Amino acid sequence: MIPPGGVSVFIYDDELESFRRRVREFAEKEIAPEAERLDREGIFARENLKKMAREGLMGVIIPKEWGGMGLDYRHYVVAIEEISKACSSTGVLMAVHNSVATYPIYRWGSERLKEKYLKDLATGRKLGAFALTEPQAGSDASAVRTRAVKEGDHYVLNGNKVFITAGNEADVVLVFATTDPKKGRDGMLILAVEKGTEGFTYGTIEDKMGMRASTTAELVFDNVEVPEENILASEGEGFQMGLAILDGGRIGIGAQAVGIAQAALDESIKYVNERIQFGKPLRKFQATQWMLAEASTRIDASRLLVHHAATLKDMGLPFSKAASEAKYFASETARIVTNYAVQLHGGYGYLTGSKVERLYRDAKVTEIYEGTSEIQKIVIAHDLLRKK
Repeated sequence: MIPPGGVSVFIYDDELESFRRRVREFAEKEIAPEAERLDREGIFARENLKKMAREGLMGVIIPKEWGGMGLDYRHYVVAIEEISKACSSTGVLMAVHNSVATYPIYRWGSERLKEKYLKDLATGRKLGAFALTEPQAGSDASAVRTRAVKEGDHYVLNGNKVFITAGNEADVVLVFATTDPKKGRDGMLILAVEKGTEGFTYGTIEDKMGMRASTTAELVFDNVEVPEENILASEGEGFQMGLAILDGGRIGIGAQAVGIAQAALDESIKYVNERIQFGKPLRKFQATQWMLAEASTRIDASRLLVHHAATLKDMGLPFSKAASEAKYFASETARIVTNYAVQLHGGYGYLTGSKVERLYRDAKVTEIYEGTSEIQKIVIAHDLLRKK
């Protein structure tokens, strides 16, 4: 069978594409119609999360016995791409919840931690988030200063986090902390902290350029008592586990970037077929054709990189370099393609409320969160240059 347009024969199979069609139909019907309004008014996409929960999309990669769909990472990236095409903000909420909040509890959590949170997260009854970034610790994760001090059968947490996606909305937050800043990486641990715990509050809710239907929050921890049973990674294990969590998350952000770029290309093709200038459609101009050709080529390459990384992960093979390559190239592609889309739409593309204007704003952050493009290059180069 010949795969549909935009899907490489190397990643095509009937079942996966049936799943893609299902998610695409859902996204076009249930998610896309409200995307512009949610963005314009800065409304958190809570209703979209409820809709996705009913479809099983809040636990794509979690086994069925824990309330998930029991699917692999290839299905997950297909779902992220299609949801992000419809609404980028909803796409990032789904990505963070699935890959850096829910999956780590399944992959590394104790049976007690799984029993406590996993089914509620996988079914979407609860929302998850991951909190690493601090005012002085972003790309440099080893600079974390949020302190977790052991006292009896619990830890006391003090510090604050910034730029946390859905941090003020999440029911469970995986918090990256240190038992002693002087220990560096050896003092790092990860704790699951529940919303509503005494001393756990929120500071600034950021007003952002894009992704305006997702929230980006400051989290404040003031003598927050966290039960010892809520440890995901114990002291000394947190740093490496945090990097592993981010590796998986980067594949999802790569898929999101592919979705944003594909949406921009789709809008551009529609527009250049309809817009008449100098007595002929825009599609007849070579400059237009070259933009579309580059956009399509970069999107196809990005999608292949994302699926390559997802396949390596599914096979249990090393995938850190592949995840960084996918995230780096796909996010750059999203910026380039959305820029072309605005340019092709001219003044109409620059207007607030234009779909390509929204995509252009949303695309930029894919080069920043889950590790900047510069960090991805460092990861890639480190893998290339390390002793084999």
